[in-house]
Amino acid sequence: MSDPDDTPPGGKKGWEGFREVDRAIAENRLTSYTWKKTWADPWGKLGLILFAILFVTFVIYVIIYDGMI
Repeated sequence: MSDPDDTPPGGKKGWEGFREVDRAIAENRLTSYTWKKTWADPWGKLGLILFAILFVTFVIYVIIYDGMI
């Protein structure tokens, strides 16, 4: 009659892969989940490291160009 776990009528089979994401959203820790999954991925890790290097390089350039050092 009524479905207490709010799964769609199609059954639970299609939703098993999203269980961890659903739990993360329910516990309001989606950002932490995203960072952990990105860091676990080799290309994601490379992207984060490259972004950090470029950001630090830009900050150093701005500091030197503005004559703060």
